[in-house]
Amino acid sequence: MLETADLTKKITKKEYQNMMADLQIKLGELQRRAKQMDMPVTLVFEGWGAAGKGVLLNEFIQALDPRGFSVYPMGNPTEAEALDPYLRRYWLRIPPKGRMAIFDQSWYRRVLKDRVEKLIVEGTWRKAYYEINSFERQLTDDGHVLLKFFLHISKAEQKKRLKKIAQNAVTAWRVTDSDWRQHKQYAAYLEAVEEMIEKTDTHYAPWIFVEAQDKDFAIVKVYKKVIEALENKISQLGRQKGPKNRCLPAEGESIPVNAAILANIDLTKTVSKKIYKAELAGLQARMRELAYILYHRKMPLIIVYEGWDAAGKGSNIKRLTQTMDPRGYKVIPVSAPNEVERAQHYLWRFWREMPPAGKIAIFDRSWYGRVLVERVERFCSEEEWKRAYREINEMEEQLIAAGAIVLKFWLHIDQAEQLRRFEERSSVPHKQWKITGEDWRNREQWGQYQLAVEEMIFRTSTTYAPWTIVEGNSKYYARIKVLKTVIEAIEKAL
Repeated sequence: MLETADLTKKITKKEYQNMMADLQIKLGELQRRAKQMDMPVTLVFEGWGAAGKGVLLNEFIQALDPRGFSVYPMGNPTEAEALDPYLRRYWLRIPPKGRMAIFDQSWYRRVLKDRVEKLIVEGTWRKAYYEINSFERQLTDDGHVLLKFFLHISKAEQKKRLKKIAQNAVTAWRVTDSDWRQHKQYAAYLEAVEEMIEKTDTHYAPWIFVEAQDKDFAIVKVYKKVIEALENKISQLGRQKGPKNRCLPAEGESIPVNAAILANIDLTKTVSKKIYKAELAGLQARMRELAYILYHRKMPLIIVYEGWDAAGKGSNIKRLTQTMDPRGYKVIPVSAPNEVERAQHYLWRFWREMPPAGKIAIFDRSWYGRVLVERVERFCSEEEWKRAYREINEMEEQLIAAGAIVLKFWLHIDQAEQLRRFEERSSVPHKQWKITGEDWRNREQWGQYQLAVEEMIFRTSTTYAPWTIVEGNSKYYARIKVLKTVIEAIEKAL
């Protein structure tokens, strides 16, 4: 594929100078338009060592307002990043709406350098193609302009440039052993690059080859491609000015799943106070031990709590963590996203909170808000919550592939029990802070929420991250069940 590329393409200095003034003005205008339209832009630059990425990037950003972009040179991951899910450090750097992120090397490291240098096993880099494609699809589905450039030069040209850089006392530091290793393994890298393009050249994130033997030709081509992409996206958004489809099935209307999951839950399950107290102490002691073992084994644990208002999530979390070392876990209460979080992909704020190796993250509500409250209250479009099932499954699969344990609990109570708890909270002074007008309003939409919950469980209870439905009318029973389930899952993973 790349061997047939025409690397003789070039332009004269005069042609370059004549074109660049107009291209820079146009790109600056489009950056401002993108900001006004809340359009996030992500540019990825990959290529051979000495292909000229640094020079090209320096020329490219001259046209941009420096307040509107960030450049990320993605070198080797830190020790902590190496233990995280592979894509997490890139998720943390994706641009918010209206900004541009420029990656000098990127998430393709795993299928290029890590593959050729044999830093990872074949199964890991092959799985990365799937993870990369899902990541890029999630970004572009959310409105990102995503452009991927590969700067191509011949092996002979690379050798000539490396020698020239190394012979200059000022620039010699830029040529590393890694650069020479890549040159010696040019054929192996070429094979990796061609497979990378074959596996990840998609309609939503296509690769753009840049013939980089001539520096000026490469710069002009990148300018033109970015301008073309921004103009196309702006034109597309202009045609889509109408309201998004926020249709929701009417209460009682069937959803396309053949399940009545919650109707079959036995909410009469209970335990006596005596049995509860006897079991609780032993389970909490074991939970404390396992938290220490997870820390020493560098295994992260992620626990998700969802459930009806007043289902007992807070008191359940309290009993789960009561005897644990507070330095080893973090409880993340999730509410409506703030202004900064709304400017990002909805999963961004959850990737940011994922626990480091050996730590425990407990989410009091979670990313499932997209297919629950955001769906029912119409805070997102129908298209957005429907594709969220796939996006959530992909994220959880990546977390588990990186070594995490992921547990998900739905705390279930019936309407009568919820009403009893609401009335108790309203009548007891020190509990009144727990009840709001929003709780009463949500209760009126019980039917719509139940439809959403059942579809959520049906579509996201996977073999690798199944839902556990907790019979919650008895808080004692619910607390014991969650503790037993968590302990069993950790012991199985260990």
